[in-house]
Amino acid sequence: MEEVTTIALEQTEIINAIDTVWVAICAAIIFLMEGGFALLEAGFVRAKNTMSIIAKVIIDITFGGIAFYLVGFGIAYGNSNGWFAFDTGITNNDLGLSLTVSNKLFWFIQLGFAIAAISIVSGAVAERMKVWSYALFVFIFCAIMYPLVANWVWNPDGWLAVRGFNDFAGSSAVHAMGGFAALAAAIVLGPRIGKYQKNGELNPIPGHNLPLAAVGGFILWFGWFGFNPGSTLSAVGNWELIGTVVTNTFLASAAGGISTMVYTYFKYGQIDITMTINGVLAGLVAITAGCNVVDSSSAVIIGLIAGVLVDVAVIFFDKIKIDDPVGAIAVHGINGLFGTIAVGLFASEKGLFFGGGSDLLITQALGVLVIGSFSFLITFIIMTIMKKTIGVRVSRREETAGIDAVSFGVEAYTTFE
Repeated sequence: MEEVTTIALEQTEIINAIDTVWVAICAAIIFLMEGGFALLEAGFVRAKNTMSIIAKVIIDITFGGIAFYLVGFGIAYGNSNGWFAFDTGITNNDLGLSLTVSNKLFWFIQLGFAIAAISIVSGAVAERMKVWSYALFVFIFCAIMYPLVANWVWNPDGWLAVRGFNDFAGSSAVHAMGGFAALAAAIVLGPRIGKYQKNGELNPIPGHNLPLAAVGGFILWFGWFGFNPGSTLSAVGNWELIGTVVTNTFLASAAGGISTMVYTYFKYGQIDITMTINGVLAGLVAITAGCNVVDSSSAVIIGLIAGVLVDVAVIFFDKIKIDDPVGAIAVHGINGLFGTIAVGLFASEKGLFFGGGSDLLITQALGVLVIGSFSFLITFIIMTIMKKTIGVRVSRREETAGIDAVSFGVEAYTTFE
């Protein structure tokens, strides 16, 4: 009997070790995505604001990370009443999550999701938001807003989880959450000076370094292969699921890039490479919810739709004068919404197109609409309060001269004599 117990303990240790290595690698890859956000957003803004956007991504990690450590993790993964929890979080190893990795490692991989969500906002408010006001919003977002949504979606007792809501790696909880927060923030801030003419026509403000943006896009693309497969939270027993998730993630992203290329070619007479970068990301965002439950052909279809939808959404937001320098709202908000609903249509077992009826579709639509509305409304309220108190927008002089030189006393590119 003692020998059997010893063997069982050794097997448990092996499983825990394998799963720990798997989750730790995926968590590190997810963390690297912040470098992707920094480069992508820096490339899409003007040279005079390059360091300010990098500063915002650093704030996402530092302020957001401490907020998620102190408060957010406990709200997300403590003992939930269905809507929220309040727990000691990272120090409590009895959260009822049935994990084969340590609670602290689970916190770290979940941190990657939290700071990815807020990093979506940094791009939409680029070139015009005060750095300290942004830092305050980051803290609130990662301490309370994002953790509440994570509780609903991923806590075993969350109200959406109980309903059978499927958001495997965060089309709603991360991307729609961040995208609709970005929408509210952009509305409160208003457009950049000179973005729209008095007659309503668009005045394009091109990014200063598109190769830099492309490298950022490639890093994010790579990071998604930690983001989605890492959501299995274990390797042992999940080898088939991991393969499915990886394959679907790639197929949707490739299809997104192809459809954006084709769509922009026929619409504008030439391929829009900057939009194609966002098309790949749109495919990634859209497949993130259902990469565990759709088949490969469905993943391609989802990506193809996302690649067109992103361009349509970018044009729409410009028409209604919502200034988003990097297309974050279209990529993450709109395609997070689409990708979540797509689960209810394309899921192999319960999807409407596969004879599963409308139950899952209704649940998916309800979940993403609640999450998007919650994120938009709370962000709008917080940003409006800050606007009327501490202020949210840099001065006209600072915006015209460049935030880097005025606020940071340093510029990204130095002219050598």
